[in-house]
Amino acid sequence: MNRREFLKRSAISIAAVSIPKWTKTAEDISAQIKPNILWIVAEDINPQLGCFGDPNAVTPNLDKFAREALRYINCWSTAPVCAPARTTLITGVYPTSTGAEHMRSFIKMPSFMKMYPQLLREAGYYCTNCAKEDYNLEKPAEIWDVSSKKGHWRNRPSGKPFMAVFNIEKTHESQIRKRPHVLKHDPAKIKLPAYHPDTPEVRQDWAQYYDNITEMDEIAGKYLKELEDADLADDTIVFFYGDNGGGMPRSKRWPYNSGLNVPLIVRIPGKFRYLAPKDYKPGNATERIVGFVDFVPTLLSMVGVKPPDWMQGHAFMGKYEEPQSYVHGFRGRMDDRYDMVRSVRNNRYLYIRNYMPHLIYGQHIAYMFQTPTTQVWKKLYDEGKLKPPQTFFWEPKPPEELYDLQADPDEVKNLAKSPDHQAVLQELCKIQQEHALKIRDVGFLPESEMHRRSENTTPYEMGHDPKKYPIDKIMAMAENASSLKPDDLPQLKSGLEDSDSAVRYWAVLGFVMRGTSAVNSVRDELCSLLTDKVPSVRIAVTRAFGLYGNNEDLELILPVLEKLASPQGNGVYVSMEALNVIDTLGNKADSLKDMLKTLPRKDPDASGRIMGVSKLLEKILGSK
Repeated sequence: MNRREFLKRSAISIAAVSIPKWTKTAEDISAQIKPNILWIVAEDINPQLGCFGDPNAVTPNLDKFAREALRYINCWSTAPVCAPARTTLITGVYPTSTGAEHMRSFIKMPSFMKMYPQLLREAGYYCTNCAKEDYNLEKPAEIWDVSSKKGHWRNRPSGKPFMAVFNIEKTHESQIRKRPHVLKHDPAKIKLPAYHPDTPEVRQDWAQYYDNITEMDEIAGKYLKELEDADLADDTIVFFYGDNGGGMPRSKRWPYNSGLNVPLIVRIPGKFRYLAPKDYKPGNATERIVGFVDFVPTLLSMVGVKPPDWMQGHAFMGKYEEPQSYVHGFRGRMDDRYDMVRSVRNNRYLYIRNYMPHLIYGQHIAYMFQTPTTQVWKKLYDEGKLKPPQTFFWEPKPPEELYDLQADPDEVKNLAKSPDHQAVLQELCKIQQEHALKIRDVGFLPESEMHRRSENTTPYEMGHDPKKYPIDKIMAMAENASSLKPDDLPQLKSGLEDSDSAVRYWAVLGFVMRGTSAVNSVRDELCSLLTDKVPSVRIAVTRAFGLYGNNEDLELILPVLEKLASPQGNGVYVSMEALNVIDTLGNKADSLKDMLKTLPRKDPDASGRIMGVSKLLEKILGSK
């Protein structure tokens, strides 16, 4: 050991241990030294790295790092898109519980909750973030010591352990379509997933995705070298991970394994090996299931702090380690498009529950349609040139999906109706339902209704109040509505008269999902709901009559949509719900276009993060 290393380690020991070291064992001393923690985050990638066995990936730095670390091959980002995924990371609570599930929203957090940098700073850490935040939750003041491009562990006060986050944007979805680009990977050698068509555009995008991964690897290597050059590698636990699934369409934004499975590589130095899980061995891989909701409890567990009871994740290393058998994912509003999907997996099977199966997978999202793959994929579908499974993305969804991730890694062979798989289907369905009830999933409320019920409180606290949110009966109606079973029609009809607006909302959608004959069977009941006191219910009826009614029905609903379309007065969430229906109606709603041209594009009372009204108007009016 050289003099520099001796002095550095001695200083750490003296600072961390308050009684003479000869009265302690080596393990006792180590337990009182707090590890530094470094997170290196790459945007929009699946485990498509050399160290995870991908033959297309050129990632020498991360491959070397993995030989010194443990690879988690079953890590889920909890959400398949950045903002809710990062919201999960910062709190250790499901966004479906806090109300922060929708892409680019802005939700108040209960006063008793704290973001993890606050908790680590209370534990004596210097916390920096360089530099992306993108949380869907309103931040308390000063959660980081520094959160900017200047954030770096090297600026920490003397004697303080650090928690530092570095975000790498090179692999972001937007970089896949950046042109001009000179390819380094050969497009002809890329193995395409079964759901993508084989075209030059698709191969170009995939090759560029892998080029970006190689460049990202170089940046990650620099962060690792910085740590080594400062002689801090032996004092620092390092996480490398992706922030959500890859940026190619049907990965990012979708709660399949392709949208949620991210690489996680964790290196634990020898002196902190007592914090490692039992399956930790440098160079090895583990099939243990972990998710982003578990990261904060794990951080706290590593520094000896018991995770608070309000956290919904479970530590996967450290003093308070709790192994789990399942991991959960979700999909809510993506930019301006509403949907509700929940997913859960064990070590082999993935179960998906589509609560809005009448909506196609590939709803138009302007940002996603900038990618050449999306454009050519949709064009080929519209021209009738595709066959299953490449057609599935542009078609309505089944209520349930089940995939064997070992036999079908592309997730294109739905086993939900397979007689041989009913036991695992029922197992995972039950786990998903129990999870929703346990965390009080507020996603069963339309977004506008969630905010209305949360007035003067927070969505989380509203969701945990049975009087404000009777989740049992609301969820039951959502299950009936989206089952698509004819036998559920009597329950749906009864739900149209329920005292709870969310039950009425799901009952209406249940008839929408079943089409013309179902809607016509309750025409009078639906007409009466066009004056419902809750906008979401009225908007659901306009969808029913707009798609499956007659000209007389159309005359009834257009004034309702006209009244609810503006974000001013109605609020941005009601406006987005109404504009989604107007867009769905196409030329049936042409008489509203002159009015739409005059609409304000923003709600002055809403957060600037929510830009869906503008995007919807651009789509409907065909201009920017």
